Amino acid sequence: MTQRDGDRLVALKKAKRKLITQREAAEEIGQTERHVRRLLVKLRKKGDPAVLHALRGQASNRELDEKL
Repeated sequence: MTQRDGDRLVALKKAKRKLITQREAAEEIGQTERHVRRLLVKLRKKGDPAVLHALRGQASNRELDEKL
């Protein structure tokens, strides 16, 4: 997890606990309020990995074989 992902997670958790509004969380992470709401739903379902891209760590579809 990068520093940016960690910052996003902190802002989302503050919004989840209602320490800040969703609007303030959106401003902190540079996203829209709508996206913050989607991330909060995802955070509830999947936990902390919700802020990470779902395909992180997987091989690219465009990756060439090692033989080449």
